[in-house]
Amino acid sequence: MKKMKKKRADAGFTFVETLAVLAVGAMLSAGASVSAIHVMDTAKKTSAAQSIEQYKAALHSYYLDCGTFPSSQQGLIALWEKPVLAPVPSSWKGPYVDRQIKDDPWGNKFVYVRNDSALFPKECPQSLPYAIVSYGADGCEGGEKSNEDITSWK
Repeated sequence: MKKMKKKRADAGFTFVETLAVLAVGAMLSAGASVSAIHVMDTAKKTSAAQSIEQYKAALHSYYLDCGTFPSSQQGLIALWEKPVLAPVPSSWKGPYVDRQIKDDPWGNKFVYVRNDSALFPKECPQSLPYAIVSYGADGCEGGEKSNEDITSWK
């Protein structure tokens, strides 16, 4: 018979081994966090772009019924409830969206501007009847990465 090795009462991980396991775990957690942040930014940009596309389709339905797009002052809310600001369309048959107009994924208002407004974006083709913009995470014009503007014309 083979002799059995006796187990030491103090057998276990050394302090250095424990630190190594903790360090590897911390590096894996940090990498996962960076990836999760990137995925969240991408999801928010995609959500904003999809909302803009839905508003564009609703605006065209509004145009077919009313003969014009909402004014900049009436804004996107005209897709949900009949405008009270002039010019009030007599042939409004809305709502043209299935839920109230929400803020963009960063909590900022979508900006809707008709092309007859002085606030119409210069970078937007002047032949388009309106522009819709989400200014991204910072809520300000311009920016890169999560602060990048999402527009109806790009």
